Amino acid sequence: MDASARPWPPPLGAYAEERELFRLLQNMLEELLIHKPDDPIQYMINHLKQNNDDAPRICVLGPPASGKTTVAMWLCKHLDAIRVSQETLLFKEILALTKEAKAYQERKQKIPNALWANLIQERLSNVDCIKQGWILEGFPENQEQAWMLQSSGIIPRHVVVLYAPDTVLIERNSGKRLDPFTEEVYHTTFDWPSDLLVQQRLVKPEDLSEEEMSKKLLKYHRNFPEVFQIYQKVLKSINADQPSMDVLSQVCCGQLLKEAVADKTKLGELVKPYIDNGYPVPDNLVMKILAERLNALDCMTNGWVLCGFPRDIEQGEQLQKSHIIPNRIFFFNLPYESIMERLSQRRIDPVTGERYHTTFRPAPTPEIQARLRQNPRDKEENIEKRVETYYRNVKELEDFYEDAFYVNADQDPHAVFEFIESCVIKPLPCKKSKSL
Repeated sequence: MDASARPWPPPLGAYAEERELFRLLQNMLEELLIHKPDDPIQYMINHLKQNNDDAPRICVLGPPASGKTTVAMWLCKHLDAIRVSQETLLFKEILALTKEAKAYQERKQKIPNALWANLIQERLSNVDCIKQGWILEGFPENQEQAWMLQSSGIIPRHVVVLYAPDTVLIERNSGKRLDPFTEEVYHTTFDWPSDLLVQQRLVKPEDLSEEEMSKKLLKYHRNFPEVFQIYQKVLKSINADQPSMDVLSQVCCGQLLKEAVADKTKLGELVKPYIDNGYPVPDNLVMKILAERLNALDCMTNGWVLCGFPRDIEQGEQLQKSHIIPNRIFFFNLPYESIMERLSQRRIDPVTGERYHTTFRPAPTPEIQARLRQNPRDKEENIEKRVETYYRNVKELEDFYEDAFYVNADQDPHAVFEFIESCVIKPLPCKKSKSL
């Protein structure tokens, strides 16, 4: 048997997996193919000395006024990464090409895509971005920029795309206010700061008129499908028309399973056949992935929100045995008719990934309407099965979590959020220990 075809001995495989050698080799190969150095060995030695392959590389995209700055700044704060945006490149950095780019802007001319790509490449090659990682806000704007970034070796691991109805974005744009000290963005209606000092120093940015905003949105909708095609494997769409905290914390158990598969971990390979064939993932595999994620440093430090799990009493008991014990439990109540109305009329745009609803959020144009698709899970007969399963299990779960809160979900999302927030900030009751 040829030596190269022999399987690796288990200890070697475990060593490589523990230290993520396969991912390291993949990253090194990508760098070589992109840069094609004359001396590949010396190039990789320098790469290993200078680069941090674990550092975040994230793009935050979306139409004007969708909240890109808020999301980018939040990610930078929590990941200790460097934010790079049009504003930082032009006004906060001293780069070789900054003067040339500003000259275009002063002449009210469009800055060429190649110049933007070179500016970004120069900034991301600095030591702080290499070591800490980067959050690229608002780039790439079109297919050409995306290709130029890729040819320069700038390949994001994650692309976050925000979306909201154009009417919402136009309204947000008119009420936007900026804190010149922190660069945080607020809104006169939706997100007004409680601190009086912050209120007093807010300024109105040079916002676009409604007509100019509409043109910008039209341009975005025209360019985004091409960008979507390039990044679709690493892209996550988030509805920006909801409270900012909901936008910033969208992690659920189902997403964990998909991430495990996408990252090609050992557990992910075991889960993949079930997801590919539409079968439920066995509880023992779910628990292993869940325990691994919730024991990570960020969850241990910042806490966690588990969405849609446990689904039955057995899963609840397994959580408890694994010492994964939530300190707040919320049961959402919704009439059967509302469940059917919300789910059976959901549609998705296969080009942009945006979600629509035939009643609450219809497609904005006939062209988009014509290409919408329905997830088979949202057909009435499949919804009925899922609802039956839920009702069959929920009573035992309610008895198991006797201190749970019950939420009327058949009301405005803001009212639901405020109720949950009031329950979260309320101190937990102290449980008296039984006397011996």
